[in-house]
Amino acid sequence: MTERIDQSPTVFQSALRGIVCRCPRCGEGRLYTGFLTLAPRCEVCGLDFSFIDVGDGAAVFTILIGGAIVVLCALIVEVKYQPPFWLHAALWLPLVLVTTLLPLRAIKALLIALQFHHKAQEGRLVGREPQ
Repeated sequence: MTERIDQSPTVFQSALRGIVCRCPRCGEGRLYTGFLTLAPRCEVCGLDFSFIDVGDGAAVFTILIGGAIVVLCALIVEVKYQPPFWLHAALWLPLVLVTTLLPLRAIKALLIALQFHHKAQEGRLVGREPQ
């Protein structure tokens, strides 16, 4: 186990660990305790997850990608079949839920893994006094 932790994973390995919602350091421990609730630390290697700060990035990516898919599908159906508006609502509401809720967990974990891989942290100005 320590052999895997000491080796620096590639970006691809880090991305895969994120997509499967595993610890960004060891790739074995679970990242979440609930749907989007982060665990306090990895149960395998003990990595403290308090460094994690992805903000709204995962939600933004998910909404933009899911929205593009739904709008493209709705436009194709509208141009080809011209269904009534109630049918549009019946078709696209479930697709909106599927394209936003299902990938949200994996996208958030991917951003966490990439943040860990690149050692990203809050920016600091060198040599400047706080005002």
